[in-house]
Amino acid sequence: MRAAPLAPNLSPLNTLARRRAAQALGQSAEELVAEKLATSGYTILAQRLRTKAGEIDLIAANARRLLFVEVKARPSLAEAAYAVSVRQQARLLEAASVVLAVHPEWAREETRFDVALVAGEAVRVIKDAIRYG
Repeated sequence: MRAAPLAPNLSPLNTLARRRAAQALGQSAEELVAEKLATSGYTILAQRLRTKAGEIDLIAANARRLLFVEVKARPSLAEAAYAVSVRQQARLLEAASVVLAVHPEWAREETRFDVALVAGEAVRVIKDAIRYG
């Protein structure tokens, strides 16, 4: 007896293609946000930095401020805003602690956790979107 073919939207190749497309979208959104931060006077210290606690999309700094930035790309800014879960926020805070333990030279007078929402070429940065406690 032959197994029934997988539904088109459940095939491994289709899933892989969607995953790759999502990664490409995320990477281009991160590049767009990194460019905007750089033109605002920030130096990009790290991009897609993996830690044991999770990945940080962007880490940027100027003389006074260190930014940890979560980038979310979706078809609309509203959809991007809803994509930042409480669990993900907790992971970002934990990952930031790991990064600062490894790179104490990155510490600044002020540390902020921003979320950058991207839809096409539109970018909206929510400053100080995530806080400890």
